[in-house]
Amino acid sequence: MQTPMNSGFGERTTAEEIARIHDLHGKTALITGGHSGIGLESTRVLARSGAKIIVGARDMDKAHTALADIPGAKAFPLDLSDPVSIQTFAGGALEACDKIDILMNNAGIMALPRLKNDERQFELQFSTNHLGHFHLTSLLWEALKRANGARVVTLSSYGHRYSPVIFDDPNFEARPYDKWKAYGQSKTANALFAVHLDELGQRYGIRSFAVHPGRIPSTSLKRSLTFKELLMMPLLLLSKVPVKTTGEGAATQVWAALSDQLDGKGGVYCADCDISPVVTSDSRLANTVRDYAVDPELAHKLWQLSEKMTGIEWPRS
Repeated sequence: MQTPMNSGFGERTTAEEIARIHDLHGKTALITGGHSGIGLESTRVLARSGAKIIVGARDMDKAHTALADIPGAKAFPLDLSDPVSIQTFAGGALEACDKIDILMNNAGIMALPRLKNDERQFELQFSTNHLGHFHLTSLLWEALKRANGARVVTLSSYGHRYSPVIFDDPNFEARPYDKWKAYGQSKTANALFAVHLDELGQRYGIRSFAVHPGRIPSTSLKRSLTFKELLMMPLLLLSKVPVKTTGEGAATQVWAALSDQLDGKGGVYCADCDISPVVTSDSRLANTVRDYAVDPELAHKLWQLSEKMTGIEWPRS
């Protein structure tokens, strides 16, 4: 499955171009972080095509301002590092809709300058970017099943190259903290999550995808970095990763959520509105994926670790 299909789209395709050819009336999309950056752009174009949008947001004032002119979009508070917040958010979302056709696990944090842990003492990037979405998706599972053809799109990154998942030390208890390795581990986890989720969801018509959006300077994801760090982000300068607009950056996640080209497919990592090729560790091509981020055995191992860390076992049926 992890083979490019020559979709006809590319790095300059915009989310608007993808969404406008779809009628989404009667559909519900839930987007974490759907009030900012490429999440907001996804909210905007999906709503314009007729979808009802539920947004999870840490900053509700910012969310209300951003979503004020988008009909059909409603925000609820969500902190992905807090299990209680996730539970409360999911409860509110499920009261607002009877099914979820698109779940876009879009929110995330990047390159925290020093080791920070959540209340469970889990490293915060792994906790927020992966475990939070693992927990949330489990709570929305029945609503996804009721859609009879739902898609789950999880934002990974080119940054998965910074580190595989270190299964015996995900929380940097036995090794020095490195913010880029921590970020890379969480993005590898996002990709592996998509692999195993697709395996479990196929019987219910649920298909799962991981997405690299591209290099988008305007995103708030980089808020913890200094200007010098932005210039020296590992690998990006060496690999000549192209800079994208917000519309171009949101395109692949919208394509993964909507495209008929992906019917019958899933569990794949995508970039530039296509399925990415698997490459060796010395490749600098931006629209590719490392083998350890799409390995089914590692995906199953991550699932078991995630269940152990969160105390959640799913799906049970």
